[in-house]
Amino acid sequence: MNSSSFFFVIIALVLALCIAYFQYFYKSKDRRPLIFALFGLRSASIFLILLLFFNPTIKKTELQTNKPVLAVLVDNSQSSEYFNEQQEISRLVGKFKSDQLLNDKFTLSFFSFGNSFQTLDSLTFLEPQTNINQAIESVNTVYKEAISPIVLITDGNQTLGNDYEYSSTSKQIYPLIIGDTVKHKDLRVSQLNVNKYSYLGNSFPVEALLYYEGNQSISSEFVIHKNGKRVFSKKISFSNDKRSITVETSLPSSQKGKNYYTASIKPISDEKNIANNTKNFSVEVIDEQTKIGIITSVLHPDIGAIKKSIETNKQRKVAIKVINNDIFKTTDYQLVIMYQPNSLFNKLIAEIKKEKSNYLIITGSKTDWSFVNSLQLGISKNAISKDENYLANFNQNFLTFGQSDIGFEQFSPLQDKFGEITVSKPFEPILYQNINGISLNVPLLAMLEENNQKSAFLLGEGIWKWRATSYLNSNSFTDFDSFVSNVVQYLASTKARKRLDVTMDPIFPSNATIDITAFYVDSNYKFDDRATITMELSSTENTIKRELPFSVIGNAYQLNIEDLPAGDYTYKVSVKDQNISSNGTFRVTTFNVEEQFTSTNTEKLNRLADRTGGESFYKTKFQDLKKSLLENTDYFTTQKTITKDKNIIDWYWVLLIALFLLTVEWFIRKYYGKI
Repeated sequence: MNSSSFFFVIIALVLALCIAYFQYFYKSKDRRPLIFALFGLRSASIFLILLLFFNPTIKKTELQTNKPVLAVLVDNSQSSEYFNEQQEISRLVGKFKSDQLLNDKFTLSFFSFGNSFQTLDSLTFLEPQTNINQAIESVNTVYKEAISPIVLITDGNQTLGNDYEYSSTSKQIYPLIIGDTVKHKDLRVSQLNVNKYSYLGNSFPVEALLYYEGNQSISSEFVIHKNGKRVFSKKISFSNDKRSITVETSLPSSQKGKNYYTASIKPISDEKNIANNTKNFSVEVIDEQTKIGIITSVLHPDIGAIKKSIETNKQRKVAIKVINNDIFKTTDYQLVIMYQPNSLFNKLIAEIKKEKSNYLIITGSKTDWSFVNSLQLGISKNAISKDENYLANFNQNFLTFGQSDIGFEQFSPLQDKFGEITVSKPFEPILYQNINGISLNVPLLAMLEENNQKSAFLLGEGIWKWRATSYLNSNSFTDFDSFVSNVVQYLASTKARKRLDVTMDPIFPSNATIDITAFYVDSNYKFDDRATITMELSSTENTIKRELPFSVIGNAYQLNIEDLPAGDYTYKVSVKDQNISSNGTFRVTTFNVEEQFTSTNTEKLNRLADRTGGESFYKTKFQDLKKSLLENTDYFTTQKTITKDKNIIDWYWVLLIALFLLTVEWFIRKYYGKI
């Protein structure tokens, strides 16, 4: 008790005695034992009531005993059922719960894991995937400061998450191994590496990692099918020294939309598990060829060089037309390049302004600058009839898109009419003009953007020489063509930012949870968490139709779908009360990721135990595991003294005693006629 609390106790005692004295002895000569008893009862009851009123604190010392925690992690995934180990696992859990010696030494905590980690309630063996690392890391977090060895009841086959063998846990782990420990001959498609997208008419690469488990030399065949039709096959051979093979190929993108493929390796004789011989994948083929029109008033080598550079990307097509008085449909092209414009371009410019088409103007010795100046495009030149040569200096601070210096200062000068340049709109220069070695703060190539319309000006002809010089410098056109490609890609891009963006994989195994993320922004393109977003889901056979709501989690909308049968599905994600939606398709395959293993991963579990200072045991060695845990002197009970400040008002019995004393006093006074 501190000094202030002691002071209040003294005050309470004095006040209690004074009040009782005033009632029983003040101006009274009665000194019978009864009066002294009543005086004592009244003093005590008032003293206790005053203590509650002043509420002093008293330091209380407690001795706390902490037993070490034994965390028992139980594999609740479908692989346990696949190995037919449900009853054995339940029996092992029951042994831990009922063993008195273990419960005397440890505080036992039981957890289940699979696709998720949770406190053990009941075992269903329905978890679609196994994340052993998450379970280990979670226990390490929960019992970070405690002595807490881990018993891991599992087959050691993980299908989700980081490699558990290299978990950063500080706890000793004791794997209790279940499943089939016999090694069977097995072939499997271990991994497929495929791009998600490909352009129509192109080819896309496929890389397959094939694995063999066995000691004998065998032969098989790797095959890829599309809609039941074989599109690729290759004979392969494995041996004890050659257990893995990587197969690479390219497949044509001949059909627009999502294309589904099946990659498989033919099973060998006596192969126990053939479910892991097959993997499905998909590629979305996009038909988005960029069409670019070059309109020219003169014939010039620049036009051919520009066309070749642009068309190195097969998804771009260039059309060349000589200007005339006909109306040119700019809507047919994502980008219009006007080469050395003059008055014949008047109708074309009017169409570009009307449709807000993106354009690139290249000027030169044949350009009518009086006409260009009259268009008020944001750039003008007070030109004279004399031509001038302009070298290029690269702008190191250019940020509109990624572009490196490909040696512009070494390129031949471009030719244009001499005159002062004026730019009346915001612009971003890629190249500055250089005349006779003097660098000018005047653009040679500049980008402009206004009201979602992009434009650019290249103030000089002779760019074909740049392409030739680039080839001489690097023995390749790649650098120059990439430069032109970057400019064209920026100018030809007309995509507006979508307010609703839906992200999901195109293909899922039948036992997986389907995770869908939607990102929705308001008209100012800021995340909007007030919307109601739903998904209309249906199978292609119309046997399944659902409407599912999204939930806001962080800065996105999330939806999880479970237990969808194998098949093809279409979906439409919509924002309520908004004319905004996103459509798509996906496929659920019959592949069960938990059935891809033929045996227990004993080696990995043994390495995990060795690395963490634990020991691994087979499921039949429960008594050996128990003995190891009980005899390990690192797992000991700790005691510590805890001093707490206890308020008198928290002691309800003080009030009860005070009421009891007042009641006794009242009955005595009543009995002897003092009331």
